[in-house]
Parts: sequence; structure tokens; C-alpha cells
Amino acid sequence: MIKIQAIARPVVATLAVAMLTGCGLYKKYETPTDTPLQQEYAQALNSEGDARAFGNLQWQEVFTDPVLVDLINQALANNVDLDNAKLNVDIAHANLRGARMSFFPSLALTPTGGASSVSNGKLTNWNYTIPLTASWEVDIFGKLLNNKRLAESAEQQAKDYEQAVRSQIIGGVANCYYSIAILEAQLQLTRETAVIWGENVQTMKDYKLAGRTNEAAVVQSQANYLSVLSSISDIEIALDKANNTMSLLLNVMPQRWTVSPEARLAVPVIYRDGVPMRELAARPDVRAAEQSLAQAYYNVNIARAAFYPGLTISANYGFTNMLGSFIKNPGDWFASLAGTLVAPIFSRGQNIARLEASKARQKQALNTFQYTLLSATAEVSDALTTYDKNSEKSVLLAEQVQNLEKAVDYTKELFAAASSTYLEILTSQSSLLSAQMAQLNCELAKAQAVINLYQSLGGGR
Repeated sequence: MIKIQAIARPVVATLAVAMLTGCGLYKKYETPTDTPLQQEYAQALNSEGDARAFGNLQWQEVFTDPVLVDLINQALANNVDLDNAKLNVDIAHANLRGARMSFFPSLALTPTGGASSVSNGKLTNWNYTIPLTASWEVDIFGKLLNNKRLAESAEQQAKDYEQAVRSQIIGGVANCYYSIAILEAQLQLTRETAVIWGENVQTMKDYKLAGRTNEAAVVQSQANYLSVLSSISDIEIALDKANNTMSLLLNVMPQRWTVSPEARLAVPVIYRDGVPMRELAARPDVRAAEQSLAQAYYNVNIARAAFYPGLTISANYGFTNMLGSFIKNPGDWFASLAGTLVAPIFSRGQNIARLEASKARQKQALNTFQYTLLSATAEVSDALTTYDKNSEKSVLLAEQVQNLEKAVDYTKELFAAASSTYLEILTSQSSLLSAQMAQLNCELAKAQAVINLYQSLGGGR
């Protein structure tokens, strides 16, 4: 007992001095507030979210089409990327359990035995030891604490990444679904137009026989008809690719998905006042970027802790017949207790290099976090602008289609009365088809803008 106390006094004195200089190692990561953007983000983290905010809506409230709902549920159940993201969470949780267990002593049972002989004689002097060894690292300078916090941050980052993948899958399926719907509508429109233009070819041939027109009109009508037929192939190729993309999202073999050409996204009310930071703070990629910054912070603390001594207390208890230099039979119980203080001396150069590298990585993580936050702001702004402008555009296109439908009827009547040429009919029909296709593309752009907005706000939580 006297010897242990004599050893412990200088150890405690050394540790007390070191603790006074290393108390910052215990500080927990805090969101930086060095810039106005960081200050706004930090305030947003402490504010309550608006339940009416678009990104806070359940995905079933945004996407109400029953066919689409079923497809999204299948994707969430079967998608490989989401499954891997969930497994990453399991891995991070296991690492966290290991970091937490490092605070407890480790126990080991290591039985040993042996004997000796002289001049090929019988084995004699049998000896054995059955020790139970306990070792406990005292976390004086926060190395274990920072490792635990690092593991906690990694687990949270894995959860954020899982949510990001989940949001991407929901948005990806919805985007693909409405792309298929619009392509089906374009295919249907083009085929109907091809039938009409094919009839026009025969009409021009009849007019030529009647002397109402010439061969040029027949050839021009035939060329327009072939142009429409060739565009059908392009739409079918795009439709096949969209169906294959949907199959990959649902992790099934490529197949044709039944989607109504009339399917359209019923946009819910979007409450917004610009781009509130509290909504951006809920984005999983922004939160994951901040967790990377937190991990870099804890790695700096771990690198700093390497400059300070470490204390390990070990104890042995067991049964042996080797006591001192003698073998005693029967054996007897033994116990020992020791404390080990390890202070770095010649590894200081490596520790300095490790600390400098950790600080550089922390600055990189800060830059990435700030850029992710700015990028999130731009994505939300782009989605809002795209939706607003395409909403305005769709009104104009609808009116344009109505006028062009009338123009086609008027030119046909004038042609029948010999008051116009067939070129005017071709022009009006081509303009109508282009406007109808543009109207469908505008509907898709509106739907995709809403989907991208929902995803850019971290929707699907």
C-alpha cells in the first residue's frame, strides 16, 4: 500500500498540471457562428419548424396518385441504395457501441502451464498460473470521450445520409412516373397526328386528280407525314429508357410500367416566404456536411490529446503454484495492482504533423459545409423560380393551343373554298403539334420543379 501511494503521488501531480493545460479537449462541438450565414443557420437550428412548410409535409400528402404511392412504397422497400444506407447506419451504431465500451475495463483469462526436464529425464517441476487480468485506461485527457463523440457524429451522419437517399428515391420515382406519363401522352398525340396527316396525304392525292392542287403539295404532305412517323421512334426510345430507370429504382427486371397519359401532379399549397433558413437546416445533406465538420473537430481534439500522457491501471488476480522463484504445491491465490503512465517524448514530431493535418481537414470540412449551405439555397431558389415561370408559361401555351386549333380549322375551310394554299394548312398543323408538345413538356417541367423543390427541402422525412 505504501509503495502504491508513493508511485501515485507524482502521477497525480503530473496529471493535474497537464489537465490545467488540456481542459479544452473536453469541449463539445458547437455550430460555428463566424459569418452571417453561419449565424443564421445556428439560429435556425434552435427555432421550431413550421408544420405547414412544404418540406415538412409527409410524402403521401404531396404525391396522392395511388399508382405512384404504390411505386414509391415498392422503391423504399426494395431499393439497393437505400438498403446500403441503412446498413451504413448499422455499421456506425456498432462502432459507437465499441467506442462506449472503451470506457469500461477489459478482462482477460490467460491460463499458462509448463514443466522442465534435465538430461532427458522425466518432466518435473510442473507449474501453472490461472490469472484473471483487468486493464482500465483512465480517460484523463478526453481521448476516449472524443472518440465516443466522433462515433456519435458518424452515426448521425449515416442517418442523415440515409434520409438523403430516401428523399432522392421518393423524388426519383415521382420524376420518373410523371416523365412516363408525359411521354405516353406525347406518344398518343403524335400517333393521332400521324393518322390525321396520313389522311391528308390521301386528300392531297385526290385534290391533285381533281386539279385542285399540284404534285408539290402531295410531296410536301408526304414528307410531313414521314417526319411525324420518325418522331414516334424517338419518343418510344425515351419511353423505354424511362421505364428502365423506374425498374432500377424499384430493383426489378426491366419492364413496361402502366402509367396513364392523363396522370398529372396535383400541386399542394406551398407556403413560403423566400427561402427560410430553418427549412434549409432540415436538409439531410446540409446536416451531414455539418456532421463532417463535427468529426473534423473531434479529430483535432484527439490529435491534441496525443501530446499528453496516458494512464492505464491494471490488476491481476488468480491461482498459481509459482510464488517468487519457487514452485509451491499446492498453489495459492495471488493479486497485484499497477498503474502505468505513458508520456510521449520522441513522437512529438509525429504528433505535431498529425495535429496540423487534422486542423487542415477541419478547415476543409468548414469550407464544404458553407458551400453545401449556399448550394442548398440556390437549389431551392431554382426550383421555386422554375415552378413559378412554368406556371405562367403553361397559361400562355394553353391559349396558344386554342388559337392554333382554330387556325387549323380556318385554313382548312379556306383551302376548301380555294382561298388558301395547302402550305398554309401544313404550317398551321405543324405549329399546332409543336405547341401541343411544348404544352406537355411544360406540364412535366412544372411537376419536376415541385418534386425537386420537395427534395431540395429534405422532404420525405
